[in-house]
Amino acid sequence: MPLEKKSPCKVNLLLNILGKRPDGFHELETVMQPVDFCDELAFERGGKGIQLSCSDKGLPVNSKNLVYRAAKDFLSAVKIRDAVKIHLEKKIPLAAGLGGGSGNAATTLLALNELFGMPLAHEKLHKIAAELGSDIPFFLQHKPALATGRGEKIQPLANFPALRGKAFLLIHPGFGISTPWAYQNLARFPDALNGKAGRANELIEKLQSKNLAGAADAFYNSLEAPSLEKFPILALFQEFLLANGALAALMSGSGSTTFAITENISAAESLAEKFKSKFGSDCWTAVVPV
Repeated sequence: MPLEKKSPCKVNLLLNILGKRPDGFHELETVMQPVDFCDELAFERGGKGIQLSCSDKGLPVNSKNLVYRAAKDFLSAVKIRDAVKIHLEKKIPLAAGLGGGSGNAATTLLALNELFGMPLAHEKLHKIAAELGSDIPFFLQHKPALATGRGEKIQPLANFPALRGKAFLLIHPGFGISTPWAYQNLARFPDALNGKAGRANELIEKLQSKNLAGAADAFYNSLEAPSLEKFPILALFQEFLLANGALAALMSGSGSTTFAITENISAAESLAEKFKSKFGSDCWTAVVPV
C-alpha cells in the first residue's frame, strides 16, 4: 500500500523585505498561515531509482522538480540505495505565491522519513529543507509561523484568535509571477526593498486579539510594489474584494494569488460569486476555512 499524504499550501499574511544580503538573498520577516487546500502525494518503496509521476503533464518529473530533489537529498542523507515511486496529484496552481512546490518538497521529506523508519531527526530534515528552498522549512510543521532570515528560520505560533471561524477566498488570475522576477524588480522600489523591521511582530500582536478589523491595516506585502505595477488587475481584485465585504485582501508571496479573509465560509462563498459576476469565471477560485 502506498503511503498517502496531503500537501497543503500557505498564504503570507505579511511579507516585509528588509534589504538585500551579501549572499544575494533578501533579508525578510514574514507571517505565514497554513491553508488546508492540498496537493496529494503517494509514496512507495520499489522500482528503479526515483520514479516521479505527476497529474500535471506540464510539470517536469526529473531534478527540475522539488519533489524529485527532496527525495534525492533525503536518500543521499540516509545513505539508502532503495528506489522509490512517487506520484504527485497537483491541485494547487503553479507560480501562485501559495508555496505549492515548497509544500510538496517538505511533504516528501516527512513522508520518506516515515517510509524508511524515521532515520533523520527534525533538525536534519530542517537542514535539508533549508538548502532546497527558503519556504520549505515552514511546511515541516503545521502551525502559523514567523519566518525570518531568508525565510528559513521558523518560529511556530499559536493559532490567531482574530482568524478563528474566518475563511479564505483564494483567487488565481490564470497567470503566474516568477519569484526571481519579483525580487529583481524590487530594486526600483527602495521603500519596499528596505522595509522597516518590526511589522511582523506588530501584525502578530494585533492578530492575538479577537478583532480582525483592528489588524486590517497591518497586512502588508513588499512584493506587491513590482507585481501590482505590472499586473494592475490584481490591484482591482483587492479593491473589489474590500468594497464587497472582505475583512482583508492581499497578494500572497510573490503572487499571483490574491486572498481575501471573510467573516465565515458563507461570506467567502457569497464573495466568490460576486467576484465571478464582476470578473468572469476564468480565474481559479477556492474557499477554505481558516
